[in-house]
Amino acid sequence: MQAQPSLRLVVICAGDLVALGLVTLIGFATHGELTRLGPRLLTTLIPLVAAWVLIAPWLGVFNLKYTQAPLELWRPVLAMLLSAPMAGWLRGLMLGAPVIPVFVLALGVTAAFGLLIWRGLFLVSARWWGQTRIRGQNG
Repeated sequence: MQAQPSLRLVVICAGDLVALGLVTLIGFATHGELTRLGPRLLTTLIPLVAAWVLIAPWLGVFNLKYTQAPLELWRPVLAMLLSAPMAGWLRGLMLGAPVIPVFVLALGVTAAFGLLIWRGLFLVSARWWGQTRIRGQNG
């Protein structure tokens, strides 16, 4: 028996948020900025999440049929790569600063990689959990 579709979607969305949060934290850490988190962290995370929420649905990233297929893992990657310019633009608006193309590229690639890892782990664990529960019910 598989998890309820609504629960599955909640787990996917929560995992996406955690993955994007971790990518943001890692970005601050690699720049030696962990001591200055606070509101500064939100000036990256909020635009990133906002752009993700606006762009990702158009590529079926939250369609449960696609979240169960390994060959569909390209969807969150492409969605993030397309979200990054909007996230950079929104961040620039929040900070009143110019958008730096290298930052947008690094943000898009690292966030896409983080989402790929998360979604891949989710896919593997969901399949493992499903197989374990099926075996438990049959024997």
